[in-house]
Amino acid sequence: QVQLVESGGGLVQPGGSLTLSCAASGNIFSINDMGWYRHVPGKQRELVAVRTSGGTINYADSVKGRFTISRLNPDNTVYLQMNSLKPEDTDVYFCNAHVIDRDYVVGDYWGQGTQVTVSS
Repeated sequence: QVQLVESGGGLVQPGGSLTLSCAASGNIFSINDMGWYRHVPGKQRELVAVRTSGGTINYADSVKGRFTISRLNPDNTVYLQMNSLKPEDTDVYFCNAHVIDRDYVVGDYWGQGTQVTVSS
């Protein structure tokens, strides 16, 4: 089994910054994509940012220039640096990892979610 543990959410004023982190542990051989999504009421979770093991990065248009995703491969940890936060960034943010385990089984795993609230 694979576990994703998130931290770093909280309350911040508009224009402020937060850094989310997500550490993956357990039966892991390698991790391909690792990234962040957020919840959209009535819809599937939407991509915020993702980084592949090869270094390719994709961002949602709404966060380009404000958010930065980074990843420490040896530690299987991904970070999301969020700057210039806006009230519309308020949401529950979920970490996601596309994992190949030691039995070479591919799985898609999610963290429990961390709340980010941007409000004055």
